[in-house]
Amino acid sequence: MFRSVRFYRLSGDWPDSEEALSERLALSAFHPCGAYAEQSSGWEAPAGDAAPGLVRRVAGADLLRLRHQSRLLPAAAIADALETRIEEYRARTQEEPSRREIRRLKQQVRDELLPKALLKSERTQGLVLGADGLIAVDTLSAPRAERFLDHLRAPLGSLDVAPLEFERPFAELLTRIFLGDAPRGFILGRECRMHDPADTKATVRCSDMDLADPAVRKHVKDGMRLTHLGVEFGNVLGCVIDHHGGIGKLKLLGDGDASDAADDDPLAELDARIALLAGTLRELVAALGQALGGAAQKADRAA
Repeated sequence: MFRSVRFYRLSGDWPDSEEALSERLALSAFHPCGAYAEQSSGWEAPAGDAAPGLVRRVAGADLLRLRHQSRLLPAAAIADALETRIEEYRARTQEEPSRREIRRLKQQVRDELLPKALLKSERTQGLVLGADGLIAVDTLSAPRAERFLDHLRAPLGSLDVAPLEFERPFAELLTRIFLGDAPRGFILGRECRMHDPADTKATVRCSDMDLADPAVRKHVKDGMRLTHLGVEFGNVLGCVIDHHGGIGKLKLLGDGDASDAADDDPLAELDARIALLAGTLRELVAALGQALGGAAQKADRAA
């Protein structure tokens, strides 16, 4: 359901019903790009045709989906068309176009090509655990996550969020797990990435390997720093955690069971997946907080 996660801490009020939140999001619902628009973003139903609402609330977790649509207009296509226009200008006027004229011709070409450009859509899901003060966005890209949060602020009027941080850094957790001192619930996986702090281009990548092998661990003991580490959590989740707290290659180990239990009902299957994901993420964040000294206490954390 989610392939990755960036966590954010949510402060303040959150709409107390699915209907109230859906009505707010309708103010920023998705509309396709107009003929001369380069991009468009808005909320769409996370359940697709199975349910029309812009929110799907299950077990206190709200699933949202932002759609971002853009027109694909390659710079090379503009350059080719512009070259033709410049040649036509020279033939017509018998002189070289000025810089101002070239800018005008370029804008003219762009305006003519834009309505013919192909459309591309990108969807970003988010799970909001209002009572827990937590937002999980399905991406490792900070700009993409910020776009999700920015579009959530608009219909709500305000949104007090900040990246989820703990008293101690994630790098400390990665090192503990890697060196065999994993906190309760965390199990060392079979992939990692590390770099030399003196030369970040000097990296070591291990995939499908026994990371407990002394020869592998020696790299960290000799001074290399972990940036990514594969782990399992509580026998329910497999993932790769990076040193900033991003979670990639997310796999819920019980996801197949949730799908089977839905009895071929798409909406029931979605609800089962939401419940499983929400419960797993709650447990993971609680375990991270215990391992890293609790949530960081910082002033002015609002985004």
